[in-house]
Amino acid sequence: MAAPFPDCCRLKPGRCGGRSELSPSPWGLFLLSHCLATAAGMEQAMASSQAASSFSYKETDDYILQERSSVYQLLLERQREAGKKFMLHRLVLLAKISPDLADKKDLAEYWEQLFVKLQHSYFQSEGITGLLLLYPTCIVHILESSSDVLYNILRDLRNMEQQQRVLILDAKILIMSHNLPSRLFQQWHYKVLNVPERRLDYDTSQEESAETLTHECLTALLKIGKHLLKYPKSPKNLPDTILEKVPDLIIPQDTICYLLTCQELLSPAQYLQFFDSPLNIQMDSERTWPLSERLNIHFGWAAMKGASAI
Repeated sequence: MAAPFPDCCRLKPGRCGGRSELSPSPWGLFLLSHCLATAAGMEQAMASSQAASSFSYKETDDYILQERSSVYQLLLERQREAGKKFMLHRLVLLAKISPDLADKKDLAEYWEQLFVKLQHSYFQSEGITGLLLLYPTCIVHILESSSDVLYNILRDLRNMEQQQRVLILDAKILIMSHNLPSRLFQQWHYKVLNVPERRLDYDTSQEESAETLTHECLTALLKIGKHLLKYPKSPKNLPDTILEKVPDLIIPQDTICYLLTCQELLSPAQYLQFFDSPLNIQMDSERTWPLSERLNIHFGWAAMKGASAI
């Protein structure tokens, strides 16, 4: 139904033949033009709003329907295509052997029992492979497995130090390598090395930097792992003949003892605190007491202003 004209624009009887004529006043013309302009503006605004809503709806639909994958999901997909359940990581540990440990093979048996326990707890995880080298006073332990298993081994080492169990002391993490393409060690081995004791007059000031020594040690250990690939059916306790063929790859005990004193290497407790603990960062604005420096300045300024006003 059309809107009625204002009173000022009503039809009036004509002077000739009784016909009607429209005799608007200037005020009526203004109101009429204003109503028409308002109606046209509302129609144009509704049209543009519908167009914008349809565009945003299509854009939203494109974002919703489009499948997106993160880098982590792509890596997991590659692992599944290769027949792997989890990502593979490598951990290299250094530690001192407790002087109260009578037989070094007891340490190998302890870790072997721990691996069996972890395999039962994480039955779907990757198996544990690596190499344990038992020196007269220290050890080098290489482990390959999933992150869950390796982190549990680090927690066991941390608890071992806190409970002061007589096994190893002052453990350090030489390196943690992530997302390995394949295993270097096909099973877990250990070997008691017959190397000379550390010299009492050994000068540690002549050693190279921790970064350089870490690179050299890791290179030698990887070469040992490559050498062990030639003996796939070797027992857990490696025979002397296998490592005697590569004597240059055995890391000197003095170098290991020096690395154990380097502050650049993290202990298991420090590593877990950095990478296995939630981030509980407290902002200054979240503290109610003691007051932050900014609030102290503000309150001090307010007190001075109040005192001057009095």
